[in-house]
Amino acid sequence: MDLNAYQQGARQTARYPNVGSNPIYPTLGLCGESGEVADKVKKVLRDRGGEFSAEVRDALKLELGDVLWYVAQLASEFDFSLDEIAQSNLDKLASRAARNVISGSGDHR
Repeated sequence: MDLNAYQQGARQTARYPNVGSNPIYPTLGLCGESGEVADKVKKVLRDRGGEFSAEVRDALKLELGDVLWYVAQLASEFDFSLDEIAQSNLDKLASRAARNVISGSGDHR
């Protein structure tokens, strides 16, 4: 699926206060959904010896979809396309790899 097509489709389902001028709501939603992904992975380590069953993988796929929905909403709030964000990220990572600073820490390395 094309990222921008997803973003446009996801935007059609956005129902929150002041859609179009409210980056706070999707930011908080993104944090919550990311936490749900982390919690499911944590429980795999705790309860399943690190084994990701088909059931857990399906649940993670749904949660990752929720994360993607909130990323799309936040991007839309700032008038960014998901394609633009994805390309910018790949460019940043390629630059780091070319300069041999792909590992390490800091946003501006």
